[in-house]
Parts: sequence; C-alpha cells; structure tokens
Amino acid sequence: MKPTKIIQPIRQKWPGTMTDRERFNRQMHYQPFDRCFNMEFGYWDENFTEWPLFYENGITCNEEADQFFNFDRIFTIGGNVWMNPPFEREIVEIRERTRVLINEDGLLAEVPLDGHDTIPHFIRSSIVTPNDWKRVKAERFRLDDPARKVDVNALKQQHPDDRDYPLGIWTGSMIGKIRDMLTFEGLAYAIYDYPEMVEDMVETACQLVEQALDQLLPHFQFDFAAGWEDIAYKSGPIVSPKWFRRVITPRYRRIADKLHAHGVDLWYIDCDGDVRPILPYMMEGGVNCLFPYEVNSCTHPAELLKEYGKDLRIMGGFDKIELGKGREAIKRYMDTLVPLVERGGYIPFCDHRCPPNVTPEDYLYYLDLKEEYFSLH
Repeated sequence: MKPTKIIQPIRQKWPGTMTDRERFNRQMHYQPFDRCFNMEFGYWDENFTEWPLFYENGITCNEEADQFFNFDRIFTIGGNVWMNPPFEREIVEIRERTRVLINEDGLLAEVPLDGHDTIPHFIRSSIVTPNDWKRVKAERFRLDDPARKVDVNALKQQHPDDRDYPLGIWTGSMIGKIRDMLTFEGLAYAIYDYPEMVEDMVETACQLVEQALDQLLPHFQFDFAAGWEDIAYKSGPIVSPKWFRRVITPRYRRIADKLHAHGVDLWYIDCDGDVRPILPYMMEGGVNCLFPYEVNSCTHPAELLKEYGKDLRIMGGFDKIELGKGREAIKRYMDTLVPLVERGGYIPFCDHRCPPNVTPEDYLYYLDLKEEYFSLH
C-alpha cells in the first residue's frame, strides 16, 4: 500500500463546539450553529507550481491544500455512473504550440503544448449521429457492467456511521457530461437534429445514477447529495429552459425521490455561468443548493437568496475577481457576505478554483479575514 503523505498544517483548525457534520447540517438547514463551516473549492493547477506557499511546502493538489489550511472535512462518494471504459487518451499530432489528442470523452481536442490550464479547443466528437451513440452506448454505457457494482463494505470502513464530518452521495450529471461528450456545438445541434438520441443519453445517465443510488442509499446516512452540470455561461444556459424542464427536470425528480426516501434533503448542483433561467426547473426537480456559484456570470448570492428565500441554499459565491484585486476589495466583498452567513443556508468560499493571479499573501489575508468574521469568538 502506498504510504499516506503527511501534511503539516500551517493554520489552526477553527475552534468550535460542534462536529463538522453537526455544523454543516445545522447551518444548511437554517438552525443555530456554533460558527461557519470552513471550506474552499480549490485552486488552479498553476497555483501549485507558482505559489511558493504551496511548492515550498510540498503541496501538489487540492486534497493536500485542504489539510494544509486545516479546513473542515467534507467528502462525497458514489458509484461508476458514466462512460466505462473511457476512451483511451491518445496524442494524434504535435503542432508548434499545441498538441491534438483524443481525450477520455472521445473528443478530438487541441490543447496547449506547455500544459497550462485552459479550456481545450474541441475539433470533433466521436458521437455525431444516432448510430454513433448506439455503438458507444453498447460498448461503454452498459448497466450490467461489473465495474458498476459498488464495494459498499470498503466504503463503510472508510466512512463509518459515527463519523464527525458530512458525507455526500454523488448524483452524477444528466446533461453536463453529455455536453462534454458531444461538445457545446454538438449538443446545440443534436437537440434539434437528433432529439430522441439526446433524450436517450439523458435517460441512460439517469438510469446509471439510479443504479448507484440503490446500492448506496440503504447503507449510509448521507448528509447531502452532489451533482455536476456546467451547462451555462455568462449569457445563460446552453439549452433552453423549456427543453430543460421537459427532459431534465423529470429525471432530477426521480433522483430526488430516491434521496428523500432515505432522508437526504439537501442536494447541490455544480453549474457554472448564469443558471437563473433554469433555476426554477432545477428546484422543481428537487435541487435546492447551488455550488460553487459563480458571481460574475450570475449575480451576488444575496440577490438569489432574497428571491427564493429559504427554499434555496448557496455554497461559494465569493467573487474570485474581487479576490484578485487586493485587500481593500477582499474586505469590501467579505462585508457583503456577513448577513448571508448569519441567516444560514450559505457557506462562503471562492466562487470557483482560486486563480493564480491572486497572490499567496492576499489569499492568506482572505483566510484570516474569513476567520475573523465567521469563526467562534
């Protein structure tokens, strides 16, 4: 067995009178809590090579950074709910500044030769027509694939019933991963050219998630559910609200029914961009929390929490643009979040991965300020 890397924290864990699990549940259910749940969403890959704070202390990934900063613990587990096996990653061509490769989703993609973190330029999908989907579905989306059997006993050993941290169950993706597989443009065309194919993709994704939920839900007392979509950008979602409500909302409802039957009443979806046009239909399907809630593409979290009241929760929402403007901007923005933390149903952290233009010094100031405002005094 590979030895576990020992991380020496540089910060004290915020003191408290509750366990991380109790605190998370009470804060997200608008009940009294001892102090704010302390977490962050993570960092760009470049931060681990550009921030002396990280590379001088041997911190190489988000999991290690969580330990390094002594954040509260939170975990999510789930089954194999997507393509299996994935496509084999293969370099097709090396160009002057880029490489062209086939990625795990079967996309021909052009990426920077130096490996810096950016959205790839997608050239072609392996799935264009219903015949393509029929072939890939038979090869890589089998419900009877032995790899979809969850090792419940192993997970029970890792996450016992008497744990002191919140544990979530993974609900996968109903449309975001399909976008990954088809590309943005490919999905936009396919919805109109091959609507039955796209809906069968959604149904397949739903069945894979349901299968994993049925294996896991009876054996754990989960504190939340977590999913991922990323189908929106600054101008709104890439699918119409009408289509979302007709095709996605009923599948969300099926998943929510299973979650509610086992006492899971908090479900967040990770979706970047402006989700406001589809948010009513996400909530109609049972989603009641946004994560990590991008501010610039949407609005200040206070606006949505005011509009939807206690039916909605938000995790994230600290504007990363303000985080990169220096200490005055950081404090000014932090001040606007104080009433949201006090009302409950809101956990503040950077509204996506913290980018490398934020200096380590300013980031530590941000963590200090968050502790000053929201820890137990």
